[in-house]
Amino acid sequence: MQEKLPIAIVSDLACPWCFIGKARLETALDRHGLTERVAITWLPYELNPDMPAEGMDRTQYLDAKFGAGKRREIELRLSEAALESGVTFNWAGVTKSVNTRMAHMLVAAASTVQRGGDMKAALFKAYWQDGRDIGDVETLVEIAVEQGFDEQAARDELANGELRETVIGLEDHARQVGVTGVPFFIVDGKLAVSGAQTQEVWAQVFAQVLPDAA
Repeated sequence: MQEKLPIAIVSDLACPWCFIGKARLETALDRHGLTERVAITWLPYELNPDMPAEGMDRTQYLDAKFGAGKRREIELRLSEAALESGVTFNWAGVTKSVNTRMAHMLVAAASTVQRGGDMKAALFKAYWQDGRDIGDVETLVEIAVEQGFDEQAARDELANGELRETVIGLEDHARQVGVTGVPFFIVDGKLAVSGAQTQEVWAQVFAQVLPDAA
């Protein structure tokens, strides 16, 4: 059996470019007939590790980070970038900037049973399209149950101190090896691809690591 190409993706659920980057990669893999030939690992990253556990008003957060009145400009640019990938953002529904630590824990827990990708997709959709608060434990439990996980098991994982430390350790490691922005892709353990790249860039990457890629 052919060994699968490993792709590690460092990303944050509160990062709209990460949502776009995920969709662009998936589109590229599909176009090249490589979807079944890769093994994707999701690694956590928090753009705002100091975000309060309860989150904060998104407009206030963006005003503080980018300057007053920049929100619409940022959202327009993101919506335009998302068009080719089929991603849509429900900007009116995303009212809160969230702490993503527990959401990353849920992805890590799902990854132990090879469901990390499904959970990541569900959380991206929940936050950016459904306007749900993925920093809230009850909301995360609901999403886990919707994905077919046991409610008590989900609660246990979200309260698991060891899992929390594992996520923090993975985030620290990403920073130590030089990841300063996300999404960040590590292909075949050696090739770094930074940002939500275009189909053309992914075609070049695939040609480099998989000479027989279509």
